[in-house]
Order: sequence, then structure tokens, then C-alpha cells
Amino acid sequence: TGNVRFTFGNITLMDGIGMVPVVMGLFGIAEVLDNLEKSFQERSIFQTSLANLLPNREDWGRSIGPILRGSLVGFFLGILPGGGAIISSFTSYALEKRISRHPEEFGKGAIEGVAGPESANNAASSGAFIPLLTLGIPANVVMAIVLGALLTHGIQPGPLLLVRNADLFWGVVTSMYLGNAMLLVLNLPLIGLWVRLLKIPYSILFPLILLFCLIGAYSVNNNSEEVIIMIIFGVIGYLMRKFDYEAAPLIFALVLSPLFENALRQSLLMSNGRFSIFFTRPISLVFMITGMVLFLLPMLPFVKRRVMKDEL
Repeated sequence: TGNVRFTFGNITLMDGIGMVPVVMGLFGIAEVLDNLEKSFQERSIFQTSLANLLPNREDWGRSIGPILRGSLVGFFLGILPGGGAIISSFTSYALEKRISRHPEEFGKGAIEGVAGPESANNAASSGAFIPLLTLGIPANVVMAIVLGALLTHGIQPGPLLLVRNADLFWGVVTSMYLGNAMLLVLNLPLIGLWVRLLKIPYSILFPLILLFCLIGAYSVNNNSEEVIIMIIFGVIGYLMRKFDYEAAPLIFALVLSPLFENALRQSLLMSNGRFSIFFTRPISLVFMITGMVLFLLPMLPFVKRRVMKDEL
């Protein structure tokens, strides 16, 4: 309907809560608040050399698995509508943390938590081109912009793109390889610069992080109320850290909820408001059963421990 919902009388919330202020609040502001509990004397300044930062044989051995898993996760999530690099990175990070033998190292520099999400990030960007070029369906906002640019130049993405515009198709494929090579060439010489940033005292670094978060949240839509939203989610993120709750599922919900709501509305319109459409169609039934299994699966260890405790 055309009714405005859950705006609390604030027109800023008519389009929902933006991704940028939420992410900056949960991961930027919350990190600063969490670290302010420690005195600056307790925090050691980064004192290692550049040579010690380069991955050794052990690092490569620990990274191969996350790189392969992250590439697969990112590729398949990149194909799905609404997937994209953000969801792929968080999913890969959560996966690596769940299967790791030392999950306590995550958040403290575990190389698996870097290799997996970064691989997923790159793979998602490449995978998003598949539905765009083959079916003309953009998987995310960036691909929608690319689709608009192609249509502006009279190029129609779809099954016949490879026949009519083979040079464009293979040019896109080649650019993916060249783009990653250029990133490597540009970033390797800059590693020394990024390392020097870590030597900045925390008493100076924290105010700078807050400043950039405030500027970033405001500059997206030039709206000061999004700065308030960022601060609110910063407090929420801080409390989640205190009670050992992961922030990634909240990001998933924020991204996927509008897609879920639109798909639910379309399905109910097709079935004249009957929820039975989700259980009478084979494909939807398979997805419903899979979702229930994935939802109940994490509860099995708890139930098993409870049963064993009752038996004792």
C-alpha cells in the first residue's frame, strides 16, 4: 500500500534505514567505544617491520582453504539478487569463524578472517556480471548502474550479447583479470604507507576515526539525521560486543529484509493471499525445508548436550 510505516513521524525513515550509517555505527563507532575502555598505556603501538608483514609459508597454508571457500561463497552469492560484496564478505567471515579450530583468534588478526572475506569480495563482484550479461538482470545497485550505461549506448544484455557484442563480453572478462593485476601493482608499493598509519598513537587515531565516520554518514545523503542513526547503531554495536552477539546477522537482516518483503508480497498476490503457495510448489517447498533445516541445525548441539545431561 501507499501508507507510510514505521517512520515515527520522521521523513528520513520513509526509505528505511541506510546501510552506510548502520555499518559505520556497528563497526566504526562501536570499535572506538569498545577500545576507549582501555587506557592508552595498555595499547602497544605497532612496532614491526614491513618484511614481517609479508605472508610466510605457514600463512599461505592457512589461507588456501579460506581463499577457496571464500571464492565459492562470493561467486554464488554474487549471482543472487541482493547478494553483492558486503553479504559475501560477512558470510565468508562467519563461515571461517564457525569452522575454525581457534575462533577466539578472529577479531585479533586471524589470517583466515582476512583471506576468506577478501576472496569472497572479489568473487562476488565477478559473479554479479553473470546474470547481468546473460539475462540482463542486475544483481545489485552497481550492476543496475552498469546496465543503464549499456542501454544508454544501445547495448542490450541478454543471451544474444555474446553473438552481437562479443568484443564487449570478452572485454569485460579480460578487465576482471587486468583489474585485479592493477590492484596488486598499485597496492604492493603502498603497503609501507598503510603500515605507518598503524604507528599513529591511539589518542590521535580514535578522534580521526570518529571524524571520518561522521563525515561519511553525513555525506551519503547530506542528512544530519543519518549521523544520529549512526551513533544509535554505534551504541547498539557496543552493547552487542559486551554481550557477545555478532553484528553480521544484523547487517544480513538489513540487506535481505526488503528483498524478502517484496518477494513475499509478490507471492501472496499470485496466490490471492494464500500462504499455501510456499508449500504446494516443488521449488518453494524445497527452499522452505532447506531454510528450516538450516535454522534448526545450530540448535542440535544444545539439544544433544541437554539430553545427555538429563540422562546423567
